[in-house]
Amino acid sequence: MMKKTTKRRTTMKKYLFITMIGILVTACGGGSDAPGPGPDPGPDPGPTGNNAPTVPVLSAPENNLLCIDNNLEFSWSASSDAEEDAIKYTIEVSLDAAFTQITHSVNNITATSRTILLDRDQAYYWRVRASDSKNASSDFSSAFQLYTEGFGEENHLPFAPSLQKPEMDGTVQGTSASLMWGATDVDGDSLTFDIYLDTDPSPTTKVVADHPSKDYVASSLAAATTYYWKVVAKDGKGGITIGQVWSFTTN
Repeated sequence: MMKKTTKRRTTMKKYLFITMIGILVTACGGGSDAPGPGPDPGPDPGPTGNNAPTVPVLSAPENNLLCIDNNLEFSWSASSDAEEDAIKYTIEVSLDAAFTQITHSVNNITATSRTILLDRDQAYYWRVRASDSKNASSDFSSAFQLYTEGFGEENHLPFAPSLQKPEMDGTVQGTSASLMWGATDVDGDSLTFDIYLDTDPSPTTKVVADHPSKDYVASSLAAATTYYWKVVAKDGKGGITIGQVWSFTTN
């Protein structure tokens, strides 16, 4: 009788021990049928976005124009808005093509024109952008350049050279770079160019003087190096315009 009782107790202990192990495994493992946390949904995309108006297209004064009057009416085409929101415009007029020397900046224009009084005997650059009533703005339009007539002027400075290639802060292949720029003169004078190129952010090394064309191949460049360059336009009548500094990197 004693042997049977002892055996039963031993069996019960084994059963309880196995049951306890099963409970612990279930509690720690979570069970194979439990749903996982699922993928990370990422940032909340927020409400449906608002579309910005289309970019305005400049119309007058025309590009490269010599303006006899310096009280000018600037005009552009109307932008459209996908949600048909009310549109207002911003016009910027600058002394340089990079728009770091802005002389006039007018916001909240509801019409597609604006009259601005400019100084005489001065090159100007202007552009326009559109904004809707929900504060979504288009990119600025491409810039136009003009020159205001001075009193008794016979010669006008060339317009500042404009970058064509390589793109600003771009990368060129190999150890040579094909440099190209645009340049115009409101008097129609033939232009020549001085080209400065080195690794200083304010380049002072003149690599060529009185260059007759608007392109130049810079060779024997160091690999994996950032170069800075600028072009000085000269009209042969004493008119000289220094362009802004551009940069590129060799790979």
